[in-house]
Amino acid sequence: QVQLVESGGGLVQPGGSLRLSCTASGVFSSRCRMGWYRQAPGKERELVAIITRTGSTDYGLSVKGRFTVSRDNAKNTVYLQMNSLDPGDAAVYYCDVRTATGAEYWGQGTQVTVSS
Repeated sequence: QVQLVESGGGLVQPGGSLRLSCTASGVFSSRCRMGWYRQAPGKERELVAIITRTGSTDYGLSVKGRFTVSRDNAKNTVYLQMNSLDPGDAAVYYCDVRTATGAEYWGQGTQVTVSS
């Protein structure tokens, strides 16, 4: 059974930073594409960042230059370093893992709130 456990969300002031983590179990994450999506109230879920099994990355336009996605295959973990946060980044952030066969799994989500 695949399980994704996210951590690191919380409340941060504008301009601050947070680091999200997502640890996968039940799947060989080194063979998977991993990443993050987010969903704000009343909005559709959107891409934040993905990282392929070879380390290639892609980012949503609104976070480029501020967020960095990375992975540690030995720990089955993907990270999202978020800098220069603004209120527009507030959302529930979801970890996503897509296997080589196309199966996709989601974490339960972690809330990020940006407010002074």
